[in-house]
Amino acid sequence: MAQRILVVEDEPAIAESVAYALRRDGFDAVTAGDVEAAGQAVDGAQLILLDLMLPDGSGFDLIHRWRHAGIETPIIVLSSRDDESDRIAALESGADDYVTKPFSPREVVARVRAVLRRSQQASEAALAAEPSLRVDEGTRRAFIDGLELELTRVEFDLLKNMLIEPGRVYTRARLIDSVWGDGFAISDRTVDSHIKSLRRKVAEAGGDPGLIETVRGVGYRIALAEPGGRASSP
Repeated sequence: MAQRILVVEDEPAIAESVAYALRRDGFDAVTAGDVEAAGQAVDGAQLILLDLMLPDGSGFDLIHRWRHAGIETPIIVLSSRDDESDRIAALESGADDYVTKPFSPREVVARVRAVLRRSQQASEAALAAEPSLRVDEGTRRAFIDGLELELTRVEFDLLKNMLIEPGRVYTRARLIDSVWGDGFAISDRTVDSHIKSLRRKVAEAGGDPGLIETVRGVGYRIALAEPGGRASSP
């Protein structure tokens, strides 16, 4: 069965060109032109393409509403806003990627496939570096010794991506690409700031902040657990 993609876009020409490209590539594409129609069509969608400027509300409101309701369907924002602050706000709200207008429908299809692929790979199993740390992609929840961590979307995605291969060094550039997506002007300091916050929350929950190691001049890695159950030291 073809994967269902919901295109939320109030400009008919854009909505139909994107839907046509998706259908030609084997997807089942449906369109919605406003917030109300999007709310009615979201059930069953495997991914959402969402314009931020809609005639009866904001795409940001939809993201907040869906995420608050526990709907974790991947969202790719389509927007004419190209400021870094808008991109970061959308991603922090729960979007998975951000594409600026004007764009090629073929590029959008490629982004759809990339986001679906990442989502599928990450959701195949819960990830763990050691018994005390567990990340469940299906529910987007992380635990230290059974205690849930209160993480932002970016913090969760950073942790999830590094847990795919504990012990492997993840460069800042790779983390930016995996968490924020291609084409984002995110600085290394932004990554460092989120990692610092992530370590603090791990420590506050009783975990070892050394679990996330800094590899100077390169990036970060999840420390492999020693036989005693603690993260190894660099």
